[in-house]
Amino acid sequence: QVQLVESGGGLVQPGGSLRLSCTASGITFSRYAMGWYRQAPGTQREVVATVTSAGGTDYVDSVKGRFTISRDNAKNTVYLQMNSLKPEDTAAYYCNAKYITLRYWGQGTQVTVSS
Repeated sequence: QVQLVESGGGLVQPGGSLRLSCTASGITFSRYAMGWYRQAPGTQREVVATVTSAGGTDYVDSVKGRFTISRDNAKNTVYLQMNSLKPEDTAAYYCNAKYITLRYWGQGTQVTVSS
């Protein structure tokens, strides 16, 4: 059974930082491209950052220079370091694992940026 379990969300003030973690089980983690997506109320889910099985990364323009995605294959975990957070970063953040036609999602973790 495949599971992706996110953690690290919470309430933070503007300008603050959070680190999200997503630990996978039931998959050969190193083969999968991993990604972080987010969805705010009333909006579509959007990709935030991705990391390929080879370690290549990509980011949506709005988080470039502020967020960093990384993976630790030994721990079956992908991270999203979020710095200089803004109120518009408020959303539920979801972890995604993708390999050819296989795709799995975590349950999501809430990030709220507010003073």
